[in-house]
Amino acid sequence: MERQTRSMQRAAGRRRGERTASDEQLDLAAVAGRNLTAITAAPTSFEIVNAAYGRQTGDQLVDAIDDRLSGALIEFRSAAVRSGATFTIVVAGDAQVGDAAVDAVERALEHPFAIGNETILLGARIGVARMSGDEPLEHLLRRAAEALAHARSSEGATTRIAADGTGVPLAALAADLHRAIERHEIDVRFQPQVNLIDGRIVGVEALARWHHPRLGEVGAETLLAAADRAGLGVALSDHVQALALRRAVEWPDALSRMRVAVNVTATDLSRTPFVSRFLARVHEAGIAPGRVTAEVTEGAMIDNLHAAGTALAALRAAGCRVALDDFGTGYSSLSYVATLPLDYLKIDRSLTQAAVGDARNRVVLQGVLGIAEGLGLETVAEGVETDAQRLMLAARGCTLYQGFLCAGPLDDAGLIELVRAADAKGEQAWR
Repeated sequence: MERQTRSMQRAAGRRRGERTASDEQLDLAAVAGRNLTAITAAPTSFEIVNAAYGRQTGDQLVDAIDDRLSGALIEFRSAAVRSGATFTIVVAGDAQVGDAAVDAVERALEHPFAIGNETILLGARIGVARMSGDEPLEHLLRRAAEALAHARSSEGATTRIAADGTGVPLAALAADLHRAIERHEIDVRFQPQVNLIDGRIVGVEALARWHHPRLGEVGAETLLAAADRAGLGVALSDHVQALALRRAVEWPDALSRMRVAVNVTATDLSRTPFVSRFLARVHEAGIAPGRVTAEVTEGAMIDNLHAAGTALAALRAAGCRVALDDFGTGYSSLSYVATLPLDYLKIDRSLTQAAVGDARNRVVLQGVLGIAEGLGLETVAEGVETDAQRLMLAARGCTLYQGFLCAGPLDDAGLIELVRAADAKGEQAWR
């Protein structure tokens, strides 16, 4: 494997959605031609490791993963990039060689890591893509990253293989996106957030969807990548936020108090007039600020934590609420939770789902819930799909859950029907 100073090349900071090939990967692709496999691997709940053992141990763990993967792939012609705790590997050879490399990565990550006096057993998720036709290398890497996202968001198999690369390249999607907003192709869906004590649906998260005229529905991950490629991240974020807030105002009385969480991106927070623009959008929609939650990912705040904290404090002062999303997946510091003005901590689905069957993960989950309780934060568990998960979370003091146990992302009509059906029964649908 191509290595620098005994470790994989470390990637410079990138915007969400970008996948840029390293020089070593480009050189390997030039030699291998079409016979390439891309593998993107990441430990699950890495932030929880930082929380449980400390940042220094987390850094040492990433170095240990680096060394183990390098050793496991030493017999392959490969080149890798390390970005935080995520490893993107390109392997030269036919499909059989690629399968062997994937197997080597899986086996390397399934054994515990000895870090100092600690023995740490990691879960891992892996995305795989095979090169197809004259597919550009960066498109191949994007498909592997999307496969990793699918592996993270689903229960069951920890390795996901992307569909072949004969679909529309990201550059073409980016070109299409320039007209998608004005053609009203960008829409939102709403996934319910349910109170774990009494089963009431108390809020929703607004999720972007693209109804592409040729490809059908395009999911959020690909949509965000296309927006980054097209330089339309700001326009897309503004559009989705405004659309979600306007739609919420139009809901019937039965939903008139329901909270609406809209995603806030790294680019949003970096804009000096972000607060005034966001609050103007709330005012223009005619929705009460108390119903609005700004949901921010950990990665969005890494570059300027102080500025992010100032902006979020201004939103809270105006009556809005703030949530930290995907806690447990990022390569960030637990100090974010202690420093930033928050109302909600969203627990990543990987920890939610792992905690049911694993005692160690349950201890870590309890620690996270205890930290949130000590700081006066409500908690939202993502990815809840079974009654066992719901009961486990309720017993440990989690506040809310979000997941397919109640419903997936719904259009307005579906959400209204769900709430009305629950009201008619006098209880929530999952009871």
